[in-house]
Amino acid sequence: MKKFISIKKKIKKFNKVINVDGDKSISIRSLIFASLATGKSKIKNLLESEDVLNTVNCLKTLGIIIHKKNNTYFVNGVGINNFKYKKKITLDAGNSGTLARLLLSTLINSPFKIKLTGDHSLSKRDFGRIIDPLTNLGAQFYPQNKKKLPLMIKKSNNKKKSKFYEKKGSAQVKSAIMIAALQKKSLTKIIAKKSRNHTENFFKFLNIPTKIKKTKKLDYINIRGVEKFKSFNYNIPSDISSSLFFIALTILTESSQIKIKNVNVNSTRLGAIKILKRMGIKFEIKNIRSYKGEKISDIKVNSPKTIKPIDCPIKFNSSAIDEFLIIFLIAAKAKGISYFKDIGELNQKESPRLKICSKFLTMIGIKNKCTSNSIKIKGNPNLQLKGNYVMKNFLKDHRVFMMSTIAALTLGGNWKIYDPHSANTSFPSFLKLIKKLGGEFILN
Repeated sequence: MKKFISIKKKIKKFNKVINVDGDKSISIRSLIFASLATGKSKIKNLLESEDVLNTVNCLKTLGIIIHKKNNTYFVNGVGINNFKYKKKITLDAGNSGTLARLLLSTLINSPFKIKLTGDHSLSKRDFGRIIDPLTNLGAQFYPQNKKKLPLMIKKSNNKKKSKFYEKKGSAQVKSAIMIAALQKKSLTKIIAKKSRNHTENFFKFLNIPTKIKKTKKLDYINIRGVEKFKSFNYNIPSDISSSLFFIALTILTESSQIKIKNVNVNSTRLGAIKILKRMGIKFEIKNIRSYKGEKISDIKVNSPKTIKPIDCPIKFNSSAIDEFLIIFLIAAKAKGISYFKDIGELNQKESPRLKICSKFLTMIGIKNKCTSNSIKIKGNPNLQLKGNYVMKNFLKDHRVFMMSTIAALTLGGNWKIYDPHSANTSFPSFLKLIKKLGGEFILN
């Protein structure tokens, strides 16, 4: 396995049209819903990243038959509460917090103890935020009072609550409660801070009885469980989080242009685009169409002459949570001070991203002031690097690796960036597309 990539040259200007890999959030959800459906589902353009392939393997361990033919995955759903598996099984979620949390909610009615594990990074993350609501919905967790993986889950008949408040703006927590509620016959009420709505869109598409009332800051979601729902066909659009790395590459490469086709532009995922527009970046979003509750379009962007700083409104935080690393990199070349606040959630990701990015910015000579919940970045429009830079010990966080690669290709310097295989977690074709655009690197 290659340990690091070397980058010694900046990328030259480009004008390209590309396709990026399928949406990770929808890929994981589509597999889980297909396994709970009755009948055979067909899923095209499934993201074949480590997170998604771990989802496939976990579902197979639970007795789900899944096979691939050409670009289509076929999933033989067994229906709600009908998994067939041996006692004392272990499921490995790898690096995926989404998979781990949604799996636990899927297993809320398991008659046997099921063990869930993850890699070193995932095992450091707090699962208390999901353990508490699932316990109140009738699950038991072992060992008791433990909040990190590995954990075991089993059904109890002790449902304590039917109303939940999700205050962090976490789509993973909200989705986990929704999937657990789907398997309960009674009504479950959720009051949630604004976050991604892929699960709500799936519920609507699958005709699961759901009522949603939206206010400016909160969503009120009422769900009544069902005994079964039908299998489905789904063609997964491209991932906007993955697209943002190439949008950033274009923004930071003079006289360049890119068009990315068939991107999911769900309104709850456009925070990064809205932030970058306020920073003076011009986008063309064309060929917009609706698909099973989601919106898909082509995105075109040109490199700007200048980048404006931003006092980022917190209303964009939840819809840009996975893109902040790349936004911080762009802010490093803005003319002035950018301020991002109420973003402590970044430290609950695959790595403590806020802390790591602050150290990264300091390493490349960008002054910043970081707290546990905010960061101020003093941009330098003339930033050009000439020294030697090493990026390692970032818990193999895929987004940190990709952000560092974009920095190396656009800012100059002689770079060693460790753990290139981490990109496989969410974006297996990342380095292949970098090469297609003219980026030069050596795998070591």
